Amino acid sequence: MLAEGERLTIINIASVTAIVGWPRLLAYSASKGGVLALTRALAVDHAPDGIRVNVIVPGSTDTTQSRQVAQDDPTIRERRRAGILLGRLGTPGDIAYAAVYLASDESDFMTGHALVVDGGYTAH
Repeated sequence: MLAEGERLTIINIASVTAIVGWPRLLAYSASKGGVLALTRALAVDHAPDGIRVNVIVPGSTDTTQSRQVAQDDPTIRERRRAGILLGRLGTPGDIAYAAVYLASDESDFMTGHALVVDGGYTAH
């Protein structure tokens, strides 16, 4: 139990593959969908304790790991970028800013929410 006035925020990370199916990512997509369900269940269980629980749902992000995957197939990076309405991959900073927001008092009335940060990928 939290002390009077004390607040806690849990921020989970999922993936747009939890919302939109991608080829050959069955187990990964299912696990990320589980993160969405876990987030909502934790929010329901812990809101009375003053604990907020949200999840960031990033789209394709330009990371060291994603660049290594693209080395094997140079078309992967372009295919990922092509579906993004804003025309670029996300950056780690894009995801970090979402986390800062969810951890801040500005999001104090949010719990059980999936914050999609995907440059518009899931909009179509």
